[in-house]
Amino acid sequence: MPLITLTTDFGLTDHYAGTMKGVILSICPRAQIVDISHGVSAYEIAEAAFTIAQSYRYFPRGAVHVVVVDPGVGTSRRPILARAAGQYFVAPDNGVLSMIFACEKHKVRAITNARYFLQPLSNTFHGRDIFSPVGAHLAAGVPAARFGKLIDDYLRLDFDKPARTGRRQWTGAVLKIDRFGNMVTNFQVAEFPDLEQRAFEIAVGPRRVGRFARHYAECAVGEPFVIVGSSGYYEISVGQASAANLLGCAAGAPLELTLF
Repeated sequence: MPLITLTTDFGLTDHYAGTMKGVILSICPRAQIVDISHGVSAYEIAEAAFTIAQSYRYFPRGAVHVVVVDPGVGTSRRPILARAAGQYFVAPDNGVLSMIFACEKHKVRAITNARYFLQPLSNTFHGRDIFSPVGAHLAAGVPAARFGKLIDDYLRLDFDKPARTGRRQWTGAVLKIDRFGNMVTNFQVAEFPDLEQRAFEIAVGPRRVGRFARHYAECAVGEPFVIVGSSGYYEISVGQASAANLLGCAAGAPLELTLF
């Protein structure tokens, strides 16, 4: 069965996500649709990039991923179709696929063939009018080359890479706040493999977190700590509470890591 995933910031209280599914099933009735998330924070491209980057590798070859977090909808930003890891990604050209581009060989096409769009084309809902129908036609067997030509000037952002600001200091950011209030940082475990064995601090606003934990129950309730997340990034957590609420941070908040 053709498999299409959806990742958006549309939420579930409006008709947007359901309408996209209706468009997909009208074009490709056999499609199996998987919701990765419709809870990405509104307009948060980095959070969407993290979400799809953590998910795609667990899907089979040939899967079509439709990613719509698109604050530039209606502007001159292009829709693109990427092929990577044997899968397809349909998204706006706004950097939302940057983390996939960074770790996979890929080819990118600008989607220009309006034959595969819904008409009339709105300026506010390209998830319905462009991304869903293109994803559905692709899943139904239309070759990628029919949607547009290969390009090499697509947007690649580096929000997942901390900047070194001193001999033992790096400035990073919060990539995502999960449902439990855990703050996923952009400090990769592979880049800082010895955090458990050495003294460190992560500055979060006026607060500093310097405690490392191997699991969530290792620290007292309400105590902030740093833990290795399942995504391969360090996370700032609080025992049985929301670290984001306690520390007053949201996705995109700046962080500073100091190693001693």
